[in-house]
Amino acid sequence: EDTAIERLKERCLKHCMPGSLEDPKCVTHHKLIHAGSEKVLNDTKTVSEENIQDQDVLVLVKKRAPPSPPKMAEVSAEEKRKQEQKAPDKEAILKATTNLPSHSVDRSVAHHNMRDFQTELRKILVSLIEVAQKLLALNPDAVELFKKANAMLDEDDDDRVDEIALRQLTEMGFPESRAIKALRLSHMSVTQAMEWLIEHADDPTVDAPMPGHVPVESAAEEAGCAFPQAVNGASSAEELKDELTEIFKKIRRKREFRPDPRAVAALMEMGFDEKEVVDALRVNNNQQNAACEWLLGDRKPTPEDLDKGIDPASPLFQAILENPVVQLGLTNPKTLLAFEDMLENPLNSTQWMNDPETGPVMLQISRIFQTLNRT
Repeated sequence: EDTAIERLKERCLKHCMPGSLEDPKCVTHHKLIHAGSEKVLNDTKTVSEENIQDQDVLVLVKKRAPPSPPKMAEVSAEEKRKQEQKAPDKEAILKATTNLPSHSVDRSVAHHNMRDFQTELRKILVSLIEVAQKLLALNPDAVELFKKANAMLDEDDDDRVDEIALRQLTEMGFPESRAIKALRLSHMSVTQAMEWLIEHADDPTVDAPMPGHVPVESAAEEAGCAFPQAVNGASSAEELKDELTEIFKKIRRKREFRPDPRAVAALMEMGFDEKEVVDALRVNNNQQNAACEWLLGDRKPTPEDLDKGIDPASPLFQAILENPVVQLGLTNPKTLLAFEDMLENPLNSTQWMNDPETGPVMLQISRIFQTLNRT
């Protein structure tokens, strides 16, 4: 059992290839393989370390010779081929395209169309939230549905942290709770989170909970207080709907928009006051450059426009409501939470698009919008 694999290999060579050991390189040019596991045995380990048992079959194999180095002529040919495939420089491109007609693209129009799409999508979400709230309120299991929705919300808040980014910060020595707060404030940017942690290292309120983030225990107590009122105090379906609407507003407060602190500071340094900077970032999804253009332009859409829904009689909204996938999705509390989240945090849209429950609903809305937009 304490025999080294290298000694075992020498004995195999002596038995299978008499006289081969006269060449000192012969041992290194061969390897032993365990037939059962197809594992190459390590020369420096022993039989017991490689877990070789009685009656095991070992295969002696000559190692494949390494490829010979290329000749100088072959190297030159390879370099020549690479030079021929090299991308042309700016001068060569201009020379080759001198006689082509020029086509100017109005980039401002493309940007405007994208902004129109974002504005229209927001209006759709606002209106769909109203529909989803009414459907949930009319459901006989409305209270249970909301309990489920509230639990999803708390669970979702706990999970909305990039584990890789969090590990990077904790490995640097930052406390986990503080790192989570920094990542949420910086929209999961490790660099911005690290800068925030360094800047607020001596801040006495650095570990205070973020605005809008309610501890799970407090949320449960708040929900528990609200449910009896909804059941006992509501004498009709309309009153129940009003009670649930108030509770849904509490959900929305948990999803309040949080402006990027770095963008706020940068825009305020340009002379804009804090309120209009926050409005600009909210309208433009926390995008600093777009917010700057909004502040310097006509400032449309306005922050008030963000809370306006789409015309219920419009063909687009009717087509969305008639879609069976959307109809089924609107009865799911998780869909309501997704709509609420995307309203205040559009950067989270990708997460909801990839969710197995909310993704199909978002896909149908997108397809209907694109289809009617082309006609």
